[in-house]
Amino acid sequence: MSLTNSILSAFYAKRLKAIDRFRRQPWDVQFEQFRLLVSYGARTEYFKRYGVGAFGTVEEFQRQVPVVGYDELQHEIERVRAGEENILWPGRVEWFAKSSGTTGDRSKYIPVTRESLEQCHFRGGKDVMAIFAYNNPESKAFDGKALTLGGSHRLDSMGGGAQSGDLSAILIHNAPKWVNLVREPSMEIALIPDFERKVEAICRRCSKQRITSFAGVPSWNLVLMNKILEYTGEDNLLEVWPDLSLFIHGGVSFAPYREQYRRLIPSSRMKYMETYNASEGFFAIQDNLSTQDMLLMLDYGVFYEFLPLKELSEPSKAVTLADVQMGVNYAMIVSTNGGLWRYMIGDTVEFTSLAPYKIRITGRTKSYINAFGEEIIIDNAERAMAAACRATGAKVLDYTAAPVFMKGRAKGGHQWFVEFDAAPSDVMLFAEVLDKTLQEVNSDYAAKRFRNTTLMAPQLVVARKGTFYRWMQDRKKLGGQNKVPRLANDRRYIDELLKINTL
Repeated sequence: MSLTNSILSAFYAKRLKAIDRFRRQPWDVQFEQFRLLVSYGARTEYFKRYGVGAFGTVEEFQRQVPVVGYDELQHEIERVRAGEENILWPGRVEWFAKSSGTTGDRSKYIPVTRESLEQCHFRGGKDVMAIFAYNNPESKAFDGKALTLGGSHRLDSMGGGAQSGDLSAILIHNAPKWVNLVREPSMEIALIPDFERKVEAICRRCSKQRITSFAGVPSWNLVLMNKILEYTGEDNLLEVWPDLSLFIHGGVSFAPYREQYRRLIPSSRMKYMETYNASEGFFAIQDNLSTQDMLLMLDYGVFYEFLPLKELSEPSKAVTLADVQMGVNYAMIVSTNGGLWRYMIGDTVEFTSLAPYKIRITGRTKSYINAFGEEIIIDNAERAMAAACRATGAKVLDYTAAPVFMKGRAKGGHQWFVEFDAAPSDVMLFAEVLDKTLQEVNSDYAAKRFRNTTLMAPQLVVARKGTFYRWMQDRKKLGGQNKVPRLANDRRYIDELLKINTL
């Protein structure tokens, strides 16, 4: 065991026991979190509005407090941003994570309380280190410095003195001072608002540092890593950072980027660890790197509920952990120490284990294609893309898909706009395997595709290199937590991309 890992394992021994407890006694721990949360909530205007007390049952809480999304909570959040106290959480909230989820025009402002910083987001970061060090005792991933590609923050415009920005920037700004000793780049560089200027500064400063791990969103880190190679003139990242051995990632699926990272970091020692850390809270950690699911973290000041996606219009069908089932696609609902109550965050998950509770992210409640009753979700798309890449040797940089609507007697279909890092050996075969795999993983799609009954074969458009980057740049969505929408039920995004692709 490396010296660093020995120290970390000893330091986090008590914490590892706490994690083991919620593996064995999940409902006991969740009920403790519920009791703690409602004791805070009872002091807020929101709870008083719905007649919720500090000692109510889970069933009463579910009956009295509605399931909400951002639209329903926006008025209260705007009041909190303006400086009002005791609205959603006791006291005044100083930080708001600015998030759009995809590339939507309107931003969401998610409250980040001191409790959610300390007990949720920071605890999650520490647990990543504890779990990885315990499971990988010989790794030297923490012997050097960690490179983080964060966002930026600014003074809020609501007049209440609050700060808002990317969650990553809020975490960097509020992190304990000792973190700056093991993290790169400096806070001054990390918080540069202009993504391209930030990347240039990171290249200058960090190419000579001993970087042993890095963290962030796979897509934007891929941009950074390619810039590092361009700046140094090296062929792969191990020539820049010989001891690089861990990438902690989240935000988007890693599947489309896995092969590109293996090419950039050709090492059997390199580990990839997924986390589920959203603006609304830190929810799950990949505790076994040989599988693709994540352990649901149950003692972060979050109370979980799950609504079957097929019952999305019936929030009364939401269940707690005690009643979830494997193989069901759920919309996740959370009550948090950030002042969100029965809040539907927009992500969908599926349980892969109930002892302990493990999940994998399957998509978004609003990111799908269902123009013809086919119900394509992101998980379907990722599996189909992976199969098409395996069949043709392709490597995908980015993609999005949208319906092709019926005109006259013409049948509908889907259009896939794909930017490749390595082009497929046969474009037609890529499209055929994509189509075939979608039929294998989605029976609704298969029924619509049977003998071209409703849907014609998918159209594949190969994008020019850099098209997605230019699109995000035009929309001022470079870096941070901005994401390319994989699926859309209309053509707004794909038509913009097609236009850029022809320029």
